[in-house]
Amino acid sequence: MQNDYPIVEAIRSILPVVDEMIVLVGDSEDDTEGLIASINDPKIKIHHSVWDPNLRKDGAVLAVETNKAFQLVDPESTWAFYIQGDECIHEQYLPVIKAACVQYQDDAQVQGLLFKYLHFYGTYDYVGDSRRWYDHEVRVIRNDKNIRAYKDAQGFRVGDALEKIRVKPIEATVFHYGWVKNPQQMMKKVKNFSKLWFSDEEIAASALSEHWDYNDYDSLTVFGETHPAVMHERIARQNWKLNIDINRKRFSFKDRLLYYFEKKTGRRLFDFRNYKVV
Repeated sequence: MQNDYPIVEAIRSILPVVDEMIVLVGDSEDDTEGLIASINDPKIKIHHSVWDPNLRKDGAVLAVETNKAFQLVDPESTWAFYIQGDECIHEQYLPVIKAACVQYQDDAQVQGLLFKYLHFYGTYDYVGDSRRWYDHEVRVIRNDKNIRAYKDAQGFRVGDALEKIRVKPIEATVFHYGWVKNPQQMMKKVKNFSKLWFSDEEIAASALSEHWDYNDYDSLTVFGETHPAVMHERIARQNWKLNIDINRKRFSFKDRLLYYFEKKTGRRLFDFRNYKVV
């Protein structure tokens, strides 16, 4: 609640395709648990956890907490749908996701499903379209407890050797809203989130301002489609405006070449992948 994540919208967006929704609530100074409970759906199962302050470096605590939640998933389930508190799934993709889970449920080679991504920036009208933003990530994994969240829980690995999991791409997109807030709220979120990566001394030395500067982008484009229905009420409450010039491009020579190559061919060269496509 303090960071104004669309957590209710995130949960509601996938409730139609899950049998149960595990929500692991850590210690907090706000009424996050009450907010989750207000959804009032019998599929939601709230569990409690205490975050380890010694695991704040590089966001490691996020993977630890993700793994705790994964262990609570019913062992009879074939798949686990992992969604972060600033992500939503458009209802148009729910049949696609469900069909893919059925299609690959007996194929042990497939350990996860790979989603496309839209990263909104500043307001709900703009999305990042450069290599700064990851374009795919795994959000459904097989319910195999040898799989675990990796580093800051953006992706997953399997086994003691931490091998990349084998995935199938699907035609479904995650809407990521983590960078959509008014400038003051955005800076508050950045300061709070920094505590998961840096020491108090490092945060103090960074001298963060009180308002986030949304001019720090290399390339944006206008979003001209529809948002998930669960987001409509939140979007209607937006009370700030930003003047963003989508014609402005800020690239190094190398990144400019890679950007236009990707736009022309649809291929992203030399990109890090958290997974193996099979």
